[in-house]
Amino acid sequence: MTLRKYLWPAVGALTIALSAWLLYKELRGLSLDDLWDSLVAIPATHWVLAAISTLVAYAALAGYDRIALMHLGKKIDWWFITICSFTTYALSHNVGASVVSGAVVRYRAYSTRGLTPAEIGVLIAICSFTFILGTLLLAGLVLVYEPELIDRFGDLVPVEASAATGVLILALIGLYVVASFMKLKPLKLGSINIFYPAPKVVLPQLLLAPVELIGAAGIIYFALPEAGNPGFMIVLGIFLISFSAALLSHAPGGLGVLELVFLMGLPDMNQADVIAALLVFRLFYLIIPFVMALVVILIFERSQFRLNNAPDLRRGEQHES
Repeated sequence: MTLRKYLWPAVGALTIALSAWLLYKELRGLSLDDLWDSLVAIPATHWVLAAISTLVAYAALAGYDRIALMHLGKKIDWWFITICSFTTYALSHNVGASVVSGAVVRYRAYSTRGLTPAEIGVLIAICSFTFILGTLLLAGLVLVYEPELIDRFGDLVPVEASAATGVLILALIGLYVVASFMKLKPLKLGSINIFYPAPKVVLPQLLLAPVELIGAAGIIYFALPEAGNPGFMIVLGIFLISFSAALLSHAPGGLGVLELVFLMGLPDMNQADVIAALLVFRLFYLIIPFVMALVVILIFERSQFRLNNAPDLRRGEQHES
């Protein structure tokens, strides 16, 4: 327990330190004036488009929980699901160790709606798999469309990929879809039966997960200038690599990791412009939702406190009377 308590914070701290050192080497010539000029140069319409992209991304994220609950056969108020999903992702994206931090929020919320720990565990697993599925689907499409994407990173990404890799990824996803129509028998683990997702679960996964990632990547794309911009598909591919690396690093908010990978992936663009676009991303996708999530948690915990203490208050009033 002690090891697990300090493992992920230690991993996150080490990742931030290493990324900060590498970023320092990359950005030694960048001044705050250059960064401010890049921020000011972003057109007002692009700020609006970046904000809309944020709304699209978080709306799709709410669908992750709905898909999981559909698989479990549970019906919960749509508004509650949306608020729970938003709070979960707003916190986990900022705190780091997203699976762990997201699990805490979901357990606290869905246990008040009658879900058992086992059901919440399945819900978390499906939400995580939905994200992975969406990342793989878009990665496959990007590699087919831009097979030389990995070459932009040199030795930073220690894997080789091509259009054939993209086709293979898409083929594996196709098998996952086909299997959903075959009504496979459930996998029995002890007393728990794990059912293969039905088409009504798989098809929304293939829609909502890519929409969420496209929306998140759109924030950065709209904040980048036209000069040297390689196009949305390249920006999307770089985002998939950088965001995945940020999540795997367990660094809070992927701090330093996201910036480093993006700078390596866009060597032909002005560094100040890239960093400015990533600041816009952090503002819209991380910071503002994080503040809103803290308010939601405060309101939720206050309501739960009042609900749990209502019988005691009523008994006290009756005693006094």
